[in-house]
Amino acid sequence: MWTLSLPWWEFILRGLVVYVFLMILLRVTGKRQVGQLAPFDLVLLLVLSNAVQNAMNGGDNSILSGVILALTLVGANYVVSMATCRSKRLAALIEGQPIILVHDGKLREEGMKRSKITIHELNAALRAEGHACIDNILYAILENNGHITVVPKHANAEHVPAAS
Repeated sequence: MWTLSLPWWEFILRGLVVYVFLMILLRVTGKRQVGQLAPFDLVLLLVLSNAVQNAMNGGDNSILSGVILALTLVGANYVVSMATCRSKRLAALIEGQPIILVHDGKLREEGMKRSKITIHELNAALRAEGHACIDNILYAILENNGHITVVPKHANAEHVPAAS
C-alpha cells in the first residue's frame, strides 16, 4: 500500500512528461471549455485520462505514488499558471489568442476553420447571447478560455454618451 515499485523521482518525471504532452495535445486541438464540451469531447477527455494513467504511475498503484503524482500535476499547473501571468509571449503560446469568428455581420471562414467551431456551435452561442442573426453582430470572438463573446452592432450606439 505504501511501498513504491519505482524511485520517487521517476513518478515526478513521468507526471511532468504526461502533463506537458497533454497540454500540447489539448492546446493543438482547440479552445473549448468544459461547459462547452460536446459529448464526444468529454468522452475523449475521460479516455485520455485513463490512457495516460499507466504512463504516469508505471503500474504502481500505491497510495504514495498517487500522492506524488497528484502533487506533481498540481505543482506543474501552478508553475505554468505563474509563468503565463508573468510572460505575455508564454501566455500566447500556451493559452492562444482570441479568434474573430464574425466581423461586421460577416462570417470569418478562416477563424472558424482555425478554431474548429462549426456554424451550428456559433449559432448556438449567438442564440445563448440573445441574437438570432449573424447580420446583426459586430463581433463574435472565440476567447482564450473557450467562451464566445458576442458584440451586437447596436451595442456601440447604446454606449454613446448623451450630448449636453
